[in-house]
Amino acid sequence: MVREVIYTDKAPKLLAPYSQAIRVGNFLFLAGQVGINPKNGKLEEGFEDQAKRTLENIKSILEQAGYSLKDVVNVNIFLAKKEDFGKMNKIYKVYFPEEPPARTTVVAHFPLEEILIEINVIAFKD
Repeated sequence: MVREVIYTDKAPKLLAPYSQAIRVGNFLFLAGQVGINPKNGKLEEGFEDQAKRTLENIKSILEQAGYSLKDVVNVNIFLAKKEDFGKMNKIYKVYFPEEPPARTTVVAHFPLEEILIEINVIAFKD
């Protein structure tokens, strides 16, 4: 199978040695995204703004590869604080309103204290 690197300027520039996404066959694997605004390179403030920006960044990468949020089959969410779980669910339902993908949510420690959420996804398209 061919391995294709996916990149878009509509998502944040890479901060380390990784790809925004890799397509292998019909699968698309996205690297973890955080709430950095790709226009100014700054992390959004507050949990809700970071969560929305993170999902918008994911949406942009998916679209660059010809996928959409409806093609997402698996989501992994990493939260800095367990207290943000309810807020995350509320925002998540806006992006995945029907037949949401399989999901795992964990509380994690990030290298930068300002990061409140990170999300990675796997998408599949026939």
